[in-house]
Amino acid sequence: MGLLLKEGIDINLIKSAFLAFFLIGFLIVLINIVPIFKNRLPDFTLQLAGLIGNTSFLGIPIAIALLPSTTINFTIGFDLGTTLFAWIFGPFFLKEKTQDKNIPNIEGLLNALINSPASRGIIGVLFAYLFQINEILGNYLWIPARVVIALAIIIVGTRLGIITNQKGRVFDLNKEIKFSILLKLLILPFIVFLISKLLNFDFYQSSAVILQAGTPTAISTILMAEAYGVKQKIASKILFTTTLFSIATIPFLKIMINALN
Repeated sequence: MGLLLKEGIDINLIKSAFLAFFLIGFLIVLINIVPIFKNRLPDFTLQLAGLIGNTSFLGIPIAIALLPSTTINFTIGFDLGTTLFAWIFGPFFLKEKTQDKNIPNIEGLLNALINSPASRGIIGVLFAYLFQINEILGNYLWIPARVVIALAIIIVGTRLGIITNQKGRVFDLNKEIKFSILLKLLILPFIVFLISKLLNFDFYQSSAVILQAGTPTAISTILMAEAYGVKQKIASKILFTTTLFSIATIPFLKIMINALN
């Protein structure tokens, strides 16, 4: 909310949010209808881990460090679209099968949307604009917003520390896990790169969305896996390994972006 108030909501944020939301949705559908992709990513835990990135805790700080502040709306927009998709559809993909699984749970969808951190931030911003306190509130929240983002990195480190203490070999990865890691760190950023070219994004706009696409797996994937008791160890391994490997892949992506633009 603080970042949105500081930079304002504009068409760039909306474009980036739609890009993230619909791209992830399209790829989820594609994976599940194409047998060769389905065989490599047979369940939703692997698919979400390969498509939902840690844009909030790592993506935004990385963008602030590497890109001009004018691109913050592209960064936040991508985070917004990713977060909304994860928390709206993630629980429905991961929950246990029931007899009424074919009946759309409209109430559940609305609750997921309203309770999403991203949607709450938007609601707060809209109220700020409604009462014309957006500039004042934005100035007050700008510094705390940056502090919270910095502290969020500590949360990631703490969570990874917990994962390393879990029983089992963290680096004992099967083919499905390896493909999910490859999708998250390299394939998805490449797809976003191609789309940014088709949409005529400039250098910094392309950099913003590509770096967000290349962030490691989001903590939300393991939280949802634990909540529904679905392949928690797999989610933990992918979260840990993508975060570790991203130390190398994110600088690699930045080098490739500079070389190709």
